[in-house]
Amino acid sequence: MWLLLSFVSAALLGFYDTSKKAALKDNAVLPVLLLNTLFSTLIFLPAFTGDSGCEGSGSAESCSAVRAHILVIAKAFIVLTSWTAGYFGLKHLPITIVGPINATRPVLVLVGAMLFFGERLNLCQWAGVLLAMLSLFLMSRTGKKENIDFVHNKWILCVVAATVTGAASGLYDKYIMKELDPVFVQSRFNLYQFIIMSIICAVLWYPSRKKTTPFRWSWAIPLISIFITAADFAYFHALSDPDAMISVVSLIRRGSVLISFACGVLIFKEKNIKGKALDLALVLAGMVFIWLGSR
Repeated sequence: MWLLLSFVSAALLGFYDTSKKAALKDNAVLPVLLLNTLFSTLIFLPAFTGDSGCEGSGSAESCSAVRAHILVIAKAFIVLTSWTAGYFGLKHLPITIVGPINATRPVLVLVGAMLFFGERLNLCQWAGVLLAMLSLFLMSRTGKKENIDFVHNKWILCVVAATVTGAASGLYDKYIMKELDPVFVQSRFNLYQFIIMSIICAVLWYPSRKKTTPFRWSWAIPLISIFITAADFAYFHALSDPDAMISVVSLIRRGSVLISFACGVLIFKEKNIKGKALDLALVLAGMVFIWLGSR
């Protein structure tokens, strides 16, 4: 079941990335992210039952209400760091470049799983890692055709930062889902994100809003929340399975790049598709090798 949930999550993530790109077009980033956290919180209001979060966990005896909330708050900070960097990068870069870079996240998760959870890389998995590294090199060459310097472009650095912190979030999820209830994590996680983003917008965006890109409403904004909430719901329940491997779950979820890439071509009419398709093919080949090595 955890494999099926992982594939469902991947499909939803593809539409989530597409909705983000549409919502961020000529729009202020921080209020879009704030509304995303607000709508996600509202979706999960029925889940606010006041429980400690330990019900249904495999080690409830080691869990307390205070600890549960601290763990979720830490996750909120990690994910917001990833999302903020990712939103800024996606606004200024083609989704057909951002998607394949994000798709290399399983490589980082795999290495992290090896270091922190004792998972070991075999020959197939190492082949996948090398293919992913090659794809990044080729992506940098493709990016030059659109005047995107992978070394000095700050938006590329934002996407890389988002990818690294996103991988850290995946490893952290595997850790906390051993003792916390999935619905509790997702509902409180959304609430804490909204609180944090409210403070950030009040301090950083609102006072200077007239000097920066103006905010405009887009119906793609609530779609962001709907797709990410559904994707995370499937994801957290997949991880709550004791047999779930974070390296495999993360790998499957990155398959979302197929949907976002297709939308970049069909909806956003992005350029240099042939070169980017080759880069994407190498990323996907690396994912296949990692999957074969994880069977």
